[in-house]
Amino acid sequence: MDSLFVDYLNRLEAMHQGAKEAITGLPPEALAWVPGPEMNSFTVLVVHLAGSERFWVGEMAGQELAGRVRPEEFAATGLTEAELVQRLDESLAHSQQVLSNLLLTDLDKMHMSSVHGDAYRVSWSLMHNLEHVALHVGHMQIMRQMWQMGNG
Repeated sequence: MDSLFVDYLNRLEAMHQGAKEAITGLPPEALAWVPGPEMNSFTVLVVHLAGSERFWVGEMAGQELAGRVRPEEFAATGLTEAELVQRLDESLAHSQQVLSNLLLTDLDKMHMSSVHGDAYRVSWSLMHNLEHVALHVGHMQIMRQMWQMGNG
């Protein structure tokens, strides 16, 4: 694997670890907690993060149809911490497999989105994924602090 993809994967692994740390040891009611209007639970954020990553890395960079149904990600409920960690692990393993098959010359390729109907460059798709994962991990870290302040 080219060093660019190794570095990308290292950053992605660190972000996944941050997501796991944000949910570790939380009771089921915390995983389902919605801190306010127009906000999402830990469960929704993890399911959405995994689904989005599967789309941007797997489909848009790796050309493997994700079969994503985005609205279902935002309706996710009742998953345990172990199930959420499993989703993160499966998503990361899939991203690792895709990245191991990419070449630097693939970064300039344009791929049509089955969801958005637009074409995106592989490099843009990968960068967007990192940005998106980091955003939601940050949400989860702040939510954990809020949960602990109100329930600790």
